[in-house]
Amino acid sequence: MREWLKGLPAQDRRILGEDIKDVEFAWPLGLPLVRSLGQDLWEVRSSLTGGRTARVIFCITEGRMVLLNGFIKKTQKTPSREMELALKRMRGLER
Repeated sequence: MREWLKGLPAQDRRILGEDIKDVEFAWPLGLPLVRSLGQDLWEVRSSLTGGRTARVIFCITEGRMVLLNGFIKKTQKTPSREMELALKRMRGLER
């Protein structure tokens, strides 16, 4: 997750950081910024530069927001590969 964020342009990192901060400090939130994915997973929905869209999948554990996965959205549906990775990382957390 960290490497993915570091690989984004500075402007996009700033946008994502602001959106994540808004969710963290105003939780619980809903659309348009946050959407439930089920299975205790949520996504932060961010509009980046160049008309691109990013998603950061997270869960809430012990009152904390844990970022599990991030990707640039290219299709309407969240790719199953991205969901599976987030679920795997969530299961790896000590809950």
